[in-house]
Amino acid sequence: MKLRKDAKVELIGGIPLFKHCSKRQLGEIAAIADELDLSEGTMLTREGKPGREFFVIVEGEADVVVGGKSVHSVATGDFLGEIALITGGPRTATVKASSPLHVLVITARDFRRLIDRSPQIANSVLLSMAERLTAAAPA
Repeated sequence: MKLRKDAKVELIGGIPLFKHCSKRQLGEIAAIADELDLSEGTMLTREGKPGREFFVIVEGEADVVVGGKSVHSVATGDFLGEIALITGGPRTATVKASSPLHVLVITARDFRRLIDRSPQIANSVLLSMAERLTAAAPA
């Protein structure tokens, strides 16, 4: 299954990290998003390992495991690894495909190149991150 450009833009537009991006900016982000088909059992992330990519699940389901314990599942429309786009820090969970997956993948390297070319996207992402931090801060 190959997504049309507008379908990729719509999926990416639903991600909180990109909620302040314009349609044009979302199109630029969609252009660097690769589509991959992954088999059941594929590890998307490993807890404690460096993060180098961001995933949007187009179709399928995956289990999220923290400290060896299953904590929840992610499925169609969910995303993971957004902090890896910014920090490249260690993963906070292991995520393993529990069914075949069709995903969009954005690498941190491609995202940094895009940010370097388009400071407006960087500003939109920073605004979203600031709102998220403000909402999470204790009153």
